[in-house]
This record gives sequence, structure tokens and C-alpha cells, in this order.
Amino acid sequence: MPPPRAGRGQADLLDVVIVGAGPAGLSAALTLGRSRRRVLLLDGGPPRNASVSAGHGLITRDGMHPAELKAQALADLTPYDVTVRPDGAREVRREPDGAFAVRIGQDWHRARVLLFATGVRDLLPPVPGLRERWGQGVYHCPYCDGWEHEGRALAVYGCGQSAHHLALTVRAWSDRVTLICDGDPALTPEQTRDLRRVDVRIRPEPVRHLRGGPLEDQPVCVTFNGAPPLSVDAVFLAPEQQQGSHLPAALGCQLNDRGRVQVDDQ
Repeated sequence: MPPPRAGRGQADLLDVVIVGAGPAGLSAALTLGRSRRRVLLLDGGPPRNASVSAGHGLITRDGMHPAELKAQALADLTPYDVTVRPDGAREVRREPDGAFAVRIGQDWHRARVLLFATGVRDLLPPVPGLRERWGQGVYHCPYCDGWEHEGRALAVYGCGQSAHHLALTVRAWSDRVTLICDGDPALTPEQTRDLRRVDVRIRPEPVRHLRGGPLEDQPVCVTFNGAPPLSVDAVFLAPEQQQGSHLPAALGCQLNDRGRVQVDDQ
């Protein structure tokens, strides 16, 4: 349940400070604002999907540019007691009275509840040319970007169980899928049979770099050491991730092995 509203003598005490203004933070701000809570929403930097040209899978907003979606979400907050600051939280601490204090620049703000909506950062593999195409021909989620490349030549970059799973998933969008293992397939015999059964080709050679223009509709050319290149329309990979902010750990929050803040069942 949301916390009670601040009473007399606590005019400086906000109900909630939300750190992070992505879809999760914006949704929380809207719900809390409509619940008559005093909310401070901190928008501290570019979103994780800043490099993509369109977002997908969100009802009534499929294909909308992320910046347009965010602008509409911010406009939806205007009727409510939600203050939006284009700043990141520099420091957080727990006060003796149980409140949370958040430093923004040189100013401190106090709130009954502190909500982290900081998300995660993608840790991309050090393949030359890959970062330049991230979100423009190289993607994380086939459910978000697979439809636009239906039936085309696709690649999955990775090794081991996660790459095996992703390659089988991407196979639903095309029958021309290649798994690029970059020198270390790390596949079990059973996983190799799974992939060959559905005609997923395996390229075990070390990758040199990715070539191709930075536009989404331009092919991606993957070059290898000592092997012919591979031209595909899109590459999918499941990168490692880390928590998007150092503040949860600084406050004592426990993180799981994927960088997410552990939560209870309440």
C-alpha cells in the first residue's frame, strides 16, 4: 500500500522519490500521482533504448519513437503532484526517523519512500563495430525487433546455453539463422543437435569486426579470422548486464547475479 500523506510539520517530506524516468519510473509516477502522493521523479540520463528508432510491443504505441513516448508520458503527469527534475541522484541515505534523503546537486530532498527504477546497463562484447550498430541492426530482443526482419538472414552472437536458447527463439522469425560463436561455441552435443535439427548454422570462427553503415536498413557484414564473411540483415545477442545505478548497492540493497535488485514477495 502507498504510504500515508505527509501531515503538518512535515511539509518538506515527500511521499516518494523515484530515481529513473524510463517506462517503469514514469508508470510509477503516474500511478502515485493519481493516488494523491507528492512525488519527485528524477530523470538522470539517456534511456537504455536511446539508440533505437522505434519501440515495439506496447499496446497503442507500437512503433513509436522512444523520445515521443517519453514526451507523452511526461505530459500525462502534468495534472498531478509530480515534480520532474532532469537530474540524477548523487547520493542516498537512510535518516534516523526512517525517511530517505536523496542528494540532487547540492540539495537534499527527503521522502517516506525511495523507488529505484534505474534498470540495467548492457555490457556489450568488445567486437569492433558492434557498439556502433547497437539498436540499428544489432539488437537484444527478438520480440521487440524480430518482426521487422521476418524471413531475412539473421545471426545470433554468443555461446553456450544462452546463445542456444536465443538462436532457437530467433528461429521463429526466419529459417535463415546463423549462430556466431566467436571462437568458443561451448555447446553440448545435444544443443548442437537441437540447432542443426532446425537448420541453424553454426559459425565457430573468431570474429574480427562488424561492418556496415549505421542505418537500420543496411546489412551487417560480419568478418572472421581465416574464414569467409557473413552478411545478415540483423544480429541478436543477449549481453551481460549490470545495475544501472550504484545507489541501490550503496544503500545496502542486495543484487542478484544479473544485476537486478532483489525484492521480497510483498
